[in-house]
Amino acid sequence: MLEKNRHNRQPKVYFASDFHLGIPDHDSSFVREKKLVSWLDNIRHDASEIYLMGDVFDFWFEYKTVVPKGYIRLLGKLAEMTDQGIPVHLFTGNHDVWAFDYLKKEINIQLHNRPEILEIMGRKFYLAHGDGLGPGDLGYKFLKRIFRCKLNQWLFRWLHPDIGTSIGLYFSRKSRLANVLKENRQTELKSIENEMLYQYAVKMMSEGISVDYFVFGHHHLPLVTGLDPKTQLVILGDWLTNFTFAEFDGNTLELKYF
Repeated sequence: MLEKNRHNRQPKVYFASDFHLGIPDHDSSFVREKKLVSWLDNIRHDASEIYLMGDVFDFWFEYKTVVPKGYIRLLGKLAEMTDQGIPVHLFTGNHDVWAFDYLKKEINIQLHNRPEILEIMGRKFYLAHGDGLGPGDLGYKFLKRIFRCKLNQWLFRWLHPDIGTSIGLYFSRKSRLANVLKENRQTELKSIENEMLYQYAVKMMSEGISVDYFVFGHHHLPLVTGLDPKTQLVILGDWLTNFTFAEFDGNTLELKYF
């Protein structure tokens, strides 16, 4: 019956980002995880593809034989959907940069570690998490090179998983994002022209990149704006305070709230 209902609906592609599961504490993260599972159940009957645009977890590191504890409902639901034949993509962000092969082998999630231009339903999309793109933020760009260094990843793997994970979660729960959640407040966009991802997309267009949509996560501010008559910039928001996602039906990309 589920498959019959699925084929009777217009297929759509879905985008979501920045779940940051794990902060500010287990209980509130667990509530968000169940909300995510409810959203996935809601879209599974017409989803032709799902793109998770990074920072699904606030800390994630895969040892050779160990992965972080928890998130079983979300991972199980994603496995159920890929088994159903729905492709799920993950563009790794700055918080899940250390996702290696576990999600691919166990859940059949397709991992993307760099920005990519993809054709989706006849339209061209420039897809990336968004961290380290655009001008400025030199401190983070330096850290990103450290995080992606194979030697540093190998050295971190030699920490006992209880120690490594505890360190990661400690800094996650002390982060600015954790404090935003604890204080139940939202960040605001003051000027779109000063937004780094806006400047990055404009720069890419000036260098000859021609797409219909730039789609990013990372900055947690839900936004759809035109860059020219043909091209739109989409920032997906987050599932910390906004609970937003994008839905594309082949003609229109719409930002929605769950």
